[in-house]
Amino acid sequence: MKYVDEITITNKTILLRVDFNVSLNPNHSIADDVRIRQSLPTIELLLKQNNKLILIAHLGEPEKRNSLDSLKPVVERLRKYLPHNKIILIDDFTNARDHFAKQTSHEVFLLENIRFYPGEQANDPVFAKQLAGLGEIYVNDAFSVSHRKAASIVGLPQLLPSYGGLLLKKEITVLDSLMKHPKKPFIAIIGGKKISTKIKFIQKLTAAADYVLIGGGLANTFFAAEGYSVGKSFISKDDISLAKTLLEHTKREHSHLILPSDVLVGKSPDATTSDVRKVQEIRKEEESLDIGPETQALFGKIIDEAGTIVWNGPVGYMENQEFKRGTDFLYYSIANNNHATSVIGGGDTLSAISKKEYLDRITHISTGGGAMLEFIENGTLPGIEALKRQYLN
Repeated sequence: MKYVDEITITNKTILLRVDFNVSLNPNHSIADDVRIRQSLPTIELLLKQNNKLILIAHLGEPEKRNSLDSLKPVVERLRKYLPHNKIILIDDFTNARDHFAKQTSHEVFLLENIRFYPGEQANDPVFAKQLAGLGEIYVNDAFSVSHRKAASIVGLPQLLPSYGGLLLKKEITVLDSLMKHPKKPFIAIIGGKKISTKIKFIQKLTAAADYVLIGGGLANTFFAAEGYSVGKSFISKDDISLAKTLLEHTKREHSHLILPSDVLVGKSPDATTSDVRKVQEIRKEEESLDIGPETQALFGKIIDEAGTIVWNGPVGYMENQEFKRGTDFLYYSIANNNHATSVIGGGDTLSAISKKEYLDRITHISTGGGAMLEFIENGTLPGIEALKRQYLN
């Protein structure tokens, strides 16, 4: 596989797959633009080489075309970061041939949300051919969606000369090194809600990491698997048997999978007050919504001694300030460990830390959530394999 900094591409029309799936405020303004900012080095390099860029991106998970999932806010933000270029949103690329014929290297086209087209997620070969017809070269700089078998990820490399972007290269290099040569102790922190999407990843980590720390809704399902009553807490009932299997596996392997010993509870996620409860003392009218102070102290001690840290998923209901303290505590604990290699990823996690100080102390902030987990689990992703395949044929 070749990357854009290993060759010189000039005077070409390039289809550049980026990840602009940013988090939005209720008024549809951008809450966090880290994914846009991380794509800029590749965009700027290709523009410097006098190429015409056609950007491909998605926002949300739309079932059909709608204004709430439009990339219009992204266009406005790109205009701020690329003031010397004209940023144009192409509402429907299938009916805009004249625009593409007249494009200049000064203009950057952004196709409207690629998931507005059913052929994208279906990896429809006819749709992929329509896309490919717009350009001469394909570049994938969207690590965070490279675990998807979509037309703009795995279809285009079959049709055009294809390369990896600078962000894709950085993600692969950091994560590959992290798994092959971790500094010890190696700890992983896993939050979020569903076990089924993370079960294989957690299993792999229990073999590779010295400690796996569990929080968030994920922990509630483990509590239920251990036989505790968790009141009104979110649990993934379909995943309880998976949690039991994983707990049995870790006991057999003497792995250090560590669950919270205490939690912050409230009457609802919108509660303005909270109480601390031992896990076995959660009342039927309460919800577990964050890790408690005893758990913070334990997790903090383990983080402080770590040589490598991987974190994916908040450990509390971060939409409510009352239940953000555990996630904030973990972030500052990681930032204050100045001897560890630290990697933080996942959309919700990025939102939780986006406006924090000391971000420069984090070794790598991954744009990927599911992609990061899958890469660590398998050592590759469908989008990466698609780029490699053209060199094998």
